[in-house]
Amino acid sequence: MVSALSHLECSACGSRYDADVPQQVCRDGKPLLARYDLAAASRTLDARALREREPSLWRYAELLPLRDRANRVTLGETMTPLLPLARLGARYGVELFLKDEGLLPTASFKARGAAVGVSRAKELGVTAFAMPTNGNAGGAWAAYAARAGIEAHVVMPRDAPHVNRLETVMTGARTHLVDGLISDAGAIVGRAVRARGWFDASTLKEPYRIEGKKTLGFELAEQLGWSVPDVIVYPTGGGVGLIGIDKALRELHAIGLLDGRMPRMVAVQATGCAPIVRAFDAGARESQFWAGARTVAFGITVPKALGDSLVLDSLYATGGTAIAVDDDSILAKQREIARDEGLFVCPEGGATLAGVAALRERGWIAPGERVLLVNTGSGLKYPDVPFEQPALLAPSDDL
Repeated sequence: MVSALSHLECSACGSRYDADVPQQVCRDGKPLLARYDLAAASRTLDARALREREPSLWRYAELLPLRDRANRVTLGETMTPLLPLARLGARYGVELFLKDEGLLPTASFKARGAAVGVSRAKELGVTAFAMPTNGNAGGAWAAYAARAGIEAHVVMPRDAPHVNRLETVMTGARTHLVDGLISDAGAIVGRAVRARGWFDASTLKEPYRIEGKKTLGFELAEQLGWSVPDVIVYPTGGGVGLIGIDKALRELHAIGLLDGRMPRMVAVQATGCAPIVRAFDAGARESQFWAGARTVAFGITVPKALGDSLVLDSLYATGGTAIAVDDDSILAKQREIARDEGLFVCPEGGATLAGVAALRERGWIAPGERVLLVNTGSGLKYPDVPFEQPALLAPSDDL
């Protein structure tokens, strides 16, 4: 189980970079992607070997960037369940599954990126980092930084969920709130890293968060018996998870664990912040800044993602699509998943079912297709989401 990491490559111009020193982005400002010696990885990473390995994201060590397992920073990243949604599937006329990332440490899929990103930062000698966040990423990176003994500086919108602010403060991150959006937080972080020399852990401004996120793709392929669904529906803000799943499946194709078929990727956004949808509808290669962004699904309130071109590339290459759903639909579908399947998903998870409902109505998803929803976090992290208050009984009342 030795990493087959070879080098870093610019996602736009293809320039190569040394993977064994801290790197940020290419000279052209575009994200760097980790590349592997896939022939070497294929000699030890196969279905039989995986049956003997620990049930965590670290089981895919050959296609992860960590050189020495002694540098792992872990909070117990178990494989997350892939759950059939029989009632909902029957209602919408599809074979429906949900990958529940809310069971990871810090209760969101951000733990994947933080586990690998912080581990690799530690291995490369990083002692302090700064990052902007909408909430869950900040909580995850703060927790893993505490575990690693790395100094963390986190800037988030003051409207971020209270639980996320509590997470970063409790785990010792130097936490700052901004009266604005994640883009405003990012500008502050950019100035700070230039002035103070901290490592910039912003989304796709370091190459290894995506390597943790892609393990979601490895897991779902393995859990589906080395096959892929017809459609993967992903709530998209920065889009790293969608990019990571695409990268994972292509790497599995290359080492022979999957055939060449790719699922159609769907980016779901909110009508209050839908730059990817607008770009996709226009056939553009990148998005434009979305002014006045606002949605109840706070985690996908990203007015302009650094990796927008990579998200769009995946949608175009897989025959996928992008769709925007409104906040009322997001909350209604969040409740529907909880009521019918017993899963308390986050609002972003609710957005995925809203996307399926809309795409079934349009006929874009055909009857009987196998559709996977990605729930990116636990609904318990969003205590301020509106809900119907229970009836209040006096002690003498009967039910």
